[in-house]
Amino acid sequence: MKSKVIVFPGSNCDLDAYHLLKDVLNYRVEYIYFNQKKINNCDLIILPGGFTYGDYLRSGAIARFSPVMDAVIDFAERGGLVLGICNGFQVLTEAGLLPGALYRNNHLHFRCEKIYLRIENNSSPYTMAARKGDILKIPVAHGDGNYYADPRTLEKMERNNQILFRYCDSEGNISNEANPNGSLSNIAGICNKKGNVAGMMPHPERAGETLLGSTDGLVIFRSIFKSLEKGRIER
Repeated sequence: MKSKVIVFPGSNCDLDAYHLLKDVLNYRVEYIYFNQKKINNCDLIILPGGFTYGDYLRSGAIARFSPVMDAVIDFAERGGLVLGICNGFQVLTEAGLLPGALYRNNHLHFRCEKIYLRIENNSSPYTMAARKGDILKIPVAHGDGNYYADPRTLEKMERNNQILFRYCDSEGNISNEANPNGSLSNIAGICNKKGNVAGMMPHPERAGETLLGSTDGLVIFRSIFKSLEKGRIER
């Protein structure tokens, strides 16, 4: 698997993603920078977490206009796998590659802790190594993770099976108490209708080694590898 991790001004989780792919999973990975206009020889693009351009205007609003994003959009439209994590998720919604938007956390506090996710759809390239209903323990670190979509959009997303993850408790129960940011319907991660573009607020790249307290994030990357092996996404 050949991966690219985008580095924007203000990215701070690019090294985490690079380390997990290269040193933990032994996948081929390279950095690509915000001002590059072409992306070649690639199976997966990761937009990492951080505070791109200082989160001015809105989180991800300026990064969406970086030169590299035209190449990301073209790659996605051709069926390439694109994963946005935390701030990367915000950039993908700003770019129109994913529906909805990410607002300030409903309590206006920055949340940095381990939470639980329930897998809602295990047929996507990002979840196919898991079972529907599996519970993952993965950290969050964000102040703008409150996912929202209008009722019509949410209805379409539910119908198209685009909800990948929901916040839950350790037993898999969906509740307000398990929701760290007020996200609509406890949504923690979604994909586009085609399934090749995904975004999630939790950080799976920080849950890939026992030393970090959880290896549950590995299921995301093993799912991607499994998907590519099967050739499920055509480009």
